[in-house]
Amino acid sequence: MSYIIDRRLNSKNKSTVNRQRFLRRYKKHIKEAVEDAVNSRSIHDIDKGGSITIPRRDISEPVFHHGEGGVRNRVFPGNKEFVVGDEFQRPQGGGGGGSGQGQASNQGEGEDDFTFQINQEEFLDFMFDGLELPYLVKKQLKQAVQYETRRAGFTNAGSPEKIHIVRSLKAAHARRIALSGKDRRKIRKLKEEIRVLEDRLPDDDAQSQISVLKEKIHKLELRLKRVPFLDDFDIKYNNMIKVPIPSSKAVMFCVMDVSGSMTQSIKDMAKRFFILLYLFLKRNYKQIEVVFVRHHTHAKEVDEEEFFYSRETGGTIVSSALDLTSEIIDERYSPADWNIYVAQASDGDNWDGDSTKCSQVLNSSILNKVQYFAYVEITTGPHQNLWHEYEKLQTTWPESFAMQQIKEPADIFPVFRSLFEKKVEGAA
Repeated sequence: MSYIIDRRLNSKNKSTVNRQRFLRRYKKHIKEAVEDAVNSRSIHDIDKGGSITIPRRDISEPVFHHGEGGVRNRVFPGNKEFVVGDEFQRPQGGGGGGSGQGQASNQGEGEDDFTFQINQEEFLDFMFDGLELPYLVKKQLKQAVQYETRRAGFTNAGSPEKIHIVRSLKAAHARRIALSGKDRRKIRKLKEEIRVLEDRLPDDDAQSQISVLKEKIHKLELRLKRVPFLDDFDIKYNNMIKVPIPSSKAVMFCVMDVSGSMTQSIKDMAKRFFILLYLFLKRNYKQIEVVFVRHHTHAKEVDEEEFFYSRETGGTIVSSALDLTSEIIDERYSPADWNIYVAQASDGDNWDGDSTKCSQVLNSSILNKVQYFAYVEITTGPHQNLWHEYEKLQTTWPESFAMQQIKEPADIFPVFRSLFEKKVEGAA
């Protein structure tokens, strides 16, 4: 078995291999910092890289050293104040005016916490680590349009980065054996004849024959040296081909309540949740469609810009959004061909009697067609009437229906991770 270690440097003469090893080692700290950043950043900066700080106590390394050992008595010259058993007082703080914690002192030393930068790609990797759409299964396999690059043996032509070193050296060794085997056999035979002649009594005739044989051996050895160690013909390259793979087609319905009961802070939390979801889908899945639905008393399908930035508002009839979602599924997304997902965010406040209708629409027209339905109630108080109505559905559809509550911005990322953790059992 052979290993090739990449020692090439990336920008600023930093080793890519060492950086990846460092990120793996402090994965826990980086994920905690990423979660704090998601909760504290603005919507526009939520996906950018940033600074990660690791406490110095977590990067210290154990060190082996020789201890003094035994019991020692020392006498220090000029000691007029202390005797055996006295304790030294800590030095008192002095100076002042600094911005750091604690008081100034003329003694002691330490280290600051370690801070480094991660880029956007690394930030998103840690943000969505371990997440995927629950119960995702392959559908409509005959319409595979995605391709995957796979190895398919070796070829004699290719780019330098695809050279297979071991295979090339084996080919060179086999060529040298094939080209020089006949000459090597001749050399072994001539050397055997020389040994036979040397065993005879020394005479001029034997010496002359030995000289002739040695000259032949010398010529054969020169021919062997002309055989190159590595020839262009020996170099082998990894042959990479594109293979069509079955694609899992999926569609996500993002349903957001924008009624008058949704305060600006609640709308901001809903938008932050859906931005996380949108980034997650676009980064992790190539073949996925996103349908944006906004609703107050009426629901409509909108584009990404209007979904996140429109200021339209009104009363609250949640069933209008569910009716529209059901219509779009029937028209464009057959459950036989698509993995269908729905994420709904609302404050739970609904028009009297409409929550019962919502439950009926979900039970009869949506939940039997979708892989997963996630409902997020964003409210700082007790649960609203829509939540209590949805709780009845959760007992009927325990696998495909999930509910979570968000009370403050710090709850958004944990709720998002709990809703979209990997689930495979119970897939439709």
